Amino acid sequence: MKKRFISAILSLLVLFLLVSCKGDTGYKTDSVTGEVILQGENLASAGESAGKERVFYEIFVGSFSDSNGDGTGDLRGIINRMDYLNDGDPASGKSLGVEGIWLTPIFRSPSYHKYDVTNYYAIDEKFGTLDDLKELISLCHERGVKIILDLVINHTSKDNLWFTKFCNAHRENDTENEFYDYYSYLLEGETSSKKYGYITGTKERYECNFGGDMPELNFDNENVRKAVLDVAKYYLDLGVDGFRFDAAKYVYMGDEQKNVEFWNWYLGELRKDYPDIYTVAEVWDSDSVANAYTEATSVFNFTVAQAEGKLSAAAKKGNVYLYTAYVESQVSLIRSKGGNAVFAPFITNHDMDRAAGFDTLASGYAQMAANLLILCPGSPFIYYGEEIGMKGVRGTSNTDANRRLAMLWGDGDTVKNPVGSDYPSSKQTNGDVVTQYADPDSLYNRYKMLIMVRRANPEIAVGTYFAVSFDGLKAGGFISEYQGKSVLVVHNTSASEATMDIAETLAEHGLKDPYIKNCIGGDSALDGTALKMPPQSSVVIRFGDD
Repeated sequence: MKKRFISAILSLLVLFLLVSCKGDTGYKTDSVTGEVILQGENLASAGESAGKERVFYEIFVGSFSDSNGDGTGDLRGIINRMDYLNDGDPASGKSLGVEGIWLTPIFRSPSYHKYDVTNYYAIDEKFGTLDDLKELISLCHERGVKIILDLVINHTSKDNLWFTKFCNAHRENDTENEFYDYYSYLLEGETSSKKYGYITGTKERYECNFGGDMPELNFDNENVRKAVLDVAKYYLDLGVDGFRFDAAKYVYMGDEQKNVEFWNWYLGELRKDYPDIYTVAEVWDSDSVANAYTEATSVFNFTVAQAEGKLSAAAKKGNVYLYTAYVESQVSLIRSKGGNAVFAPFITNHDMDRAAGFDTLASGYAQMAANLLILCPGSPFIYYGEEIGMKGVRGTSNTDANRRLAMLWGDGDTVKNPVGSDYPSSKQTNGDVVTQYADPDSLYNRYKMLIMVRRANPEIAVGTYFAVSFDGLKAGGFISEYQGKSVLVVHNTSASEATMDIAETLAEHGLKDPYIKNCIGGDSALDGTALKMPPQSSVVIRFGDD
């Protein structure tokens, strides 16, 4: 890595047994760098990443890592941190091991968050250059990492040249101008329940549901449709692997049928030339609404996210089966459509209060939430800093900047908090990357280990999923079957030891000769079909001699 972790790590002794159910799986320290390394016979031959079913990491670019000392995170900063994210060796045990990264918008924009684009074909100068992006793409692909860009096409910045030409056409009443219908608008006297702002110099108004600085494009205009297709194709030609689509349900606000039709068309057009692209859309709504989009694209699952989501409810000593049964229903529904979507769970993102505020480390809830997220089918998403328990809430200041604070590296990185943030640094009590790197019981090392476990048991990501419960217990899990092999994952989120007989579960699926492959959070024991698990732990069980 560009920045070496503090020399104190070099004095650490060999650290063992976070995962110690079978074989020599444990931790050691590298004799040269002092890095805490996860290793063991059950993880050393970690398999190849699946196609779309891989662990993604969301990077809020301006807050991640600063390469030039100006206080703003940038693409070069991400390049410098690739050894932290993925060192290219899935069995090394040295890096976090994420298999994909999602970059929040990197296009030229007047704001710190960049969700108001002025030029889709220019990288924002604060973030670097097009050559930096090309280098990052190349480095990701060398290491088997997919890279997706946040593409905001529902609206643009009011400073976008398209909008300037649109406003000029309306002021001149030039209805023949190709930009006259580029954005949604109302003529004088027309009304709507949507939000609108006045076009300067006229009595006409433009649609701006996210604020006056963000006018809404008109997707009934074929030129607009072509323009946003061309943008996507430009970056796909550069080598990006796909996109995260912001505000997908606002293309035609309030008209879900037209929204779904648009995304089916848009992704259908892109897949004609780029059949393997990975896409995921933000449809922040109920499952009944969001699931309609899965014919075209993966969608983030908001039902499992945040403090009251099904994932955190299970992590906080809840009934695991309520979570896994829900996952089964969603995975089955998505796969039944036979499209390109996969299940896309997450705990928080850049628009939400950080998870460490409600899934605390001291309670063990953060660790269990990590187990439930990563040992899950599809494409789990980690929000940067979530792996070290960073905190941040919108608070009384009512600013999302507090949810997008500077990554806590602990090694002198000059990245600063975004403008408008006022979250006290004194509340960041869970340490930084340096301190957590050196602690085998840290949340960071839990995430690192979980990703390796997931890769070593590929059935978890891609297999046919069956939720499992045990009478009288909150402990539960799932069986996943793929290419003639099966894995049983069980979670005990309670505060006490749990003992269960898995015989009935095995009989239902025709499974024999169970053995423990991996333990997470403490040593479990299997005596025949009697499984004993410590509190707040998970276990991976395989069968026969596979």
